[in-house]
Amino acid sequence: MADLKQAERTAPPSERAHKRARPEKAFRGDVEGLRAVAVGLVLLYHAGLPFVPGGFVGVDVFFVISGFLITGQLVKELHRDGTISISKFYARRAKRLLPATAVVLTTTAALIWAFVPKIRWEVIGGDMIASALYFVNWRLADRSVDYLAEDVEPSPLQHFWSLAVEEQYYLVWPLLMLTVGVLARRNGWRLTSTLWVGLAVIAIPSFLWSLYLTAVSPERAFFVTTTRMWELAIGAAVAIGAASLTRIPRQVAVVVGWAGLAAITVAGLAFSTSMAWPGYAAALPTVGTAAVIATGVAAGRNGPVMLLGTGVFRWVGGLSYSLYLWHWPLIIVATEYLDGLRIREGLLIAAIAVVPAWLTHRLVENPFRYSYTVSRYPKFALSLGGNFTLVGVVAGLVLLLGVANTQTSEPATGSVTGAAVLSATAKNDKAGAPVDSVEGGFTPAAIDAPKDVPELYDKGCQVDQESSEIVSCEYGPKDADTTIAVAGDSKVAQWVPALEILAKKNDWRVVTYTKSACPFVDAATASNGEVYASCREWSQKVLDRLTGDEKPDFVLTSQSKDTAIDDPSSGDLKGSEDAMVAGLDETWSRLVDADVGVIALADTPQTGSDIYKCVSENPDKLTACTYEKQWGIDHSGAPTNRKAADQLDATIIGPTDKPAKRTPEARVSWVDLTDAICPTAECAPVIGNVLVYRQGSHITATYIDTLAPRLEKMLRAAGVDAKGSD
Repeated sequence: MADLKQAERTAPPSERAHKRARPEKAFRGDVEGLRAVAVGLVLLYHAGLPFVPGGFVGVDVFFVISGFLITGQLVKELHRDGTISISKFYARRAKRLLPATAVVLTTTAALIWAFVPKIRWEVIGGDMIASALYFVNWRLADRSVDYLAEDVEPSPLQHFWSLAVEEQYYLVWPLLMLTVGVLARRNGWRLTSTLWVGLAVIAIPSFLWSLYLTAVSPERAFFVTTTRMWELAIGAAVAIGAASLTRIPRQVAVVVGWAGLAAITVAGLAFSTSMAWPGYAAALPTVGTAAVIATGVAAGRNGPVMLLGTGVFRWVGGLSYSLYLWHWPLIIVATEYLDGLRIREGLLIAAIAVVPAWLTHRLVENPFRYSYTVSRYPKFALSLGGNFTLVGVVAGLVLLLGVANTQTSEPATGSVTGAAVLSATAKNDKAGAPVDSVEGGFTPAAIDAPKDVPELYDKGCQVDQESSEIVSCEYGPKDADTTIAVAGDSKVAQWVPALEILAKKNDWRVVTYTKSACPFVDAATASNGEVYASCREWSQKVLDRLTGDEKPDFVLTSQSKDTAIDDPSSGDLKGSEDAMVAGLDETWSRLVDADVGVIALADTPQTGSDIYKCVSENPDKLTACTYEKQWGIDHSGAPTNRKAADQLDATIIGPTDKPAKRTPEARVSWVDLTDAICPTAECAPVIGNVLVYRQGSHITATYIDTLAPRLEKMLRAAGVDAKGSD
């Protein structure tokens, strides 16, 4: 998710037609030039050029080209030999792809070690191993819908996802073609007709699944192999029908060919990352690419080859695989080192990538690809490929071991106090003021902060963004006299560790109802630039349950900044405070009418950055990682839920800039623990030897634990009975 929504839409070029690999008459200059178009779109998009917002469509162009070239080779082999040598096929893939991949992975590991903060090594090391083994696309798909990974920055290995898609496709398609060939030969069927059936078995289900998954989970749909197989199948279809396509009338072929190239261009210039992808929209660049390839022979010199077959296009196309491999790691490392890239800097990095790409192409790709020994002995090629794969895996393991050997600043036993070091009022307490260093160290270590979360995530208690089903977890005795329901997004879920402590202490029953990025409010909301329909549906289901037969004594709720929208049909998805206040009041009023007490927790202040990352880079100057308290409050959801509470004449419990208003008969309470999180005007990253923050403005579970006594005091003030406690 930070920002996995845009998904860094790229894809690798695949097997390149080359004069030395097959007869001159078989070489397709237009196909080679198409690769230049595809990689050019990708590079310009990654460089940040605003007029190429759809440069990610290069992925689709590459997939179609790959499907055409690889299937063409396999079809010829089937017609010539009546079978397909699977070992020779994978040997060709190994010698073509793996040597250059190993060089790029090892170099990238060295660049990461030298220029990227260690706090990112664990994720990148895992990505590197997954890239070397060609399953990184599934890892990225899982991360794209993982709420706890929302702040994970783009990986320098993220571009390997599409290469993984291709190689997974080629675990299936050659075997299916071989099976089809055997069946056709045994039953006397026409081979071409049988191949069409086999292709349909892959293409049709994949296309339908792509339409479905893109609609319900576009983040995941972008990466997974099953939504992309139809694109490679389109290229395969052109290869299977190649003989018939040469008979297209020349004038028709010329028009269709140029129209196909225009379709690719329009997609690159007009599409954007706001579109759900791949889905039906991917048909434009894929069909366009297929049109260029399908009509290339029939169109002759007047077709797109007039442009694509020129020297520049063919040179870039020949270099495209290495250029694709190199440009993205260089851009990401430069972005990290320079703290961002301007457009001209992005273009410069993309241009610089040509140098290592050319060297890799000349010194690594071609020597292995055209080696007589490697080509003659498939087992040797496969063994060589396995060794190159192992090199990539080891490079990733080196990064992981580098993280494992990191010396963390764990405090001495008994020195961890967190919020307990603060006075009862906490406000302006010097014990919570920022300092450059902390005697005795702190916990969790900055590198471990993202993992210091409530256990409800591991227990599957948090509903993801796709689902609207109710999932709940319980803490404390089932027959407790007092039941507290916890409802809302991660900003209320972060308090569950403290509530678990209090449930055991006070004989309370705590039931959680939480959903990622979803406030518990009867209002339309937006998330990631889209209407968050499942959120409102989930909220309504939870509200029905909490006002029905399973109603609790109290509902504890909180939410992040305003995500409610006025009119989802208008297209204006900007958050509205008025819409959020109205939705909260409606939700809370329904609970009160059902005789359920409402306790609204003030949202924790926004930090403006990931504090734990800053701490990892400034362990001896923690004051570099502070933020202004008032700014944090103003940019949080606290002002909104306070306004909603005021409109319902709520009891105000905790620090406030206005006189405390206490109305014991009220069934709504507003509770503010901000001063115990940030006691002074500048908010400290570490208090009482505990790191306060994890991702964004979320609080570490360790620090939340130390806030349990303060939360208990405020819950009692809100009317929650403390059975079994003084």
